[in-house]
Amino acid sequence: MRLSKNHLKTLREAPADAVLESHKLLVRANMIKQEAAGIYMYPKLGWRTVRKVEQIVREEMDYIDCQEIYMPHVNPAELWKETGRWYAYGPELWRIQDRNGNDFILNPTCEEIFTDFVRKEWSSYRELPFSLYHIQFKYRDESRPRYGLLRTREFIMKDAYTFDATEEDLHTAYMRQYHAYEKIFTRCDLDYRIVEADNGPIGGSKSHEFSALSDWGESDILYCDHCGMAATVERAECVDEKPVEEEMLPVEKVFTPGTKTIDDVCAYLKLPVKKSIKALMFTTYDTDLQPKDNVVCFIRGDRQLNMIKLVNALNIPEHYIEFANEDITGPITGSVAGFTGPMGLKNCIVVVDSELVGTVNMCAGANEEDHHLINVCYGRDYTGDIITDIKTLQEGDACPHCGKPVKFRRGIEVGQIFKLGLKYSESMNATFKDENGVDHPYWMGCYGIGITRTMQAIVEQHHDEKGIIWPMSVAPYHVIVTVVKSHDDTQMQLAYDIEKKLESMGVEVMVDDRDERPGVKFNDADLIGIPIRITVGKLAGEGKVEYKLRRESEHETLTVEEAIAKAKALVDEERDGRCFFSRLSEETLNAH
Repeated sequence: MRLSKNHLKTLREAPADAVLESHKLLVRANMIKQEAAGIYMYPKLGWRTVRKVEQIVREEMDYIDCQEIYMPHVNPAELWKETGRWYAYGPELWRIQDRNGNDFILNPTCEEIFTDFVRKEWSSYRELPFSLYHIQFKYRDESRPRYGLLRTREFIMKDAYTFDATEEDLHTAYMRQYHAYEKIFTRCDLDYRIVEADNGPIGGSKSHEFSALSDWGESDILYCDHCGMAATVERAECVDEKPVEEEMLPVEKVFTPGTKTIDDVCAYLKLPVKKSIKALMFTTYDTDLQPKDNVVCFIRGDRQLNMIKLVNALNIPEHYIEFANEDITGPITGSVAGFTGPMGLKNCIVVVDSELVGTVNMCAGANEEDHHLINVCYGRDYTGDIITDIKTLQEGDACPHCGKPVKFRRGIEVGQIFKLGLKYSESMNATFKDENGVDHPYWMGCYGIGITRTMQAIVEQHHDEKGIIWPMSVAPYHVIVTVVKSHDDTQMQLAYDIEKKLESMGVEVMVDDRDERPGVKFNDADLIGIPIRITVGKLAGEGKVEYKLRRESEHETLTVEEAIAKAKALVDEERDGRCFFSRLSEETLNAH
């Protein structure tokens, strides 16, 4: 590929709204261009990398006999109404109508349409197990698109679906996908961690997230170096601290003027924060978005509420709950903003964190302005309608598995897998007949990879102050041949000879033969991040060139033959060398 005949418009400065370095570099390198908020186009170099990531995914899906098909982007609303997700998915679901007023959605994910396809095409246990996948654009009406390709309204995703006869068979399918994901992200040269994750609006019984480690990632990860536990903050279990054993004292109401926060009241009463009870008031909504219930949550004063755990405990979608307007809910529930406590509440659902069970002599709001109660004891003075873990595991807290302190990292979610179980097959009546002709619902799993998110995650981990440093496996081209003087016939001819020889060996080459200053060409080569640079300059007449790797600062002078041989060897090693990881035995694939 010769740059003089192709478009490349690099930028010196990144757009003002770009925060992440990966976003800045992709824009500056002319690999993505924003058309509207959260909607991007992909010029040639960016699109080539997208296709490289797709191809790695495709090879690993094909290797485990996952059949590639293609589904429409537009789905009829009836399928989503069958499963209830038309109402439950939330405002991110992009709803549209045709000219006749019929409801449709733009796919954010494809559980419904794949299940519908299977119930129409498959019917016998003899055809099980099987798995299907496709790679297509997906759509989510994000309220705040940001961070480049990490939070968009249109993105490319691979999603796969497995269909099995039993729960045990589903586990086997799940682990095959799990191992395939390990291979995919290793081939993409990502430093990633696999963590337990919340199932969210997809549903199901179990989920793992594949998170590319990054200081700017949107996934908060807690992990334990001692036992290997790893989970997203939303999913991480907490260990309840054992309550202090002490004699119950009588409840007392005390005057606490202006102390509406935990810190203020504990400082005023000279109490440890651990001896206080924090209250949070919410309003939930029904499917018509009408107020439904008032909910009051109580956790220990030094803890933080985990909203995902709360909505799971209430069994409602996340967008069906919000903090209450306590001027409205106060008279209904008997609470007072800033002084809400668990004694004497009415007309509300009380959710108590499991850590409060057994606690005695705690400080809590008195449901009266400027007053608190001390010596409040669980069981004697209050209890809850729901008692469960609703607190957030934080860095330094005890690991729920081994008790050692946990650590915190951020990551970019690049993939997630789910055990769906019978959620979709039962709601959509997707069944197969066993050997006796009896119908059974499929045991299903679903498995997603964000193709475009993966592309940006790679840049987030592989760059320096000069630009992108693409791994060989996903680089738009393997080698860039930079011609110092494009009007010099000797240099130009040698560059084209190198291009021809390398391409005949299966190496992808771009030649920068533009009529530009050498500094511009070198800066662009560093910015776009092609792994190998061969510079044809003043030594061209002697058959010598400069050979440099993008990831290294030094270059060396080689003969043309040496440079070609060295480039070919490195491309083969780094492009294909990781494939050994892809050829795991069936025994390994079915392990765990």
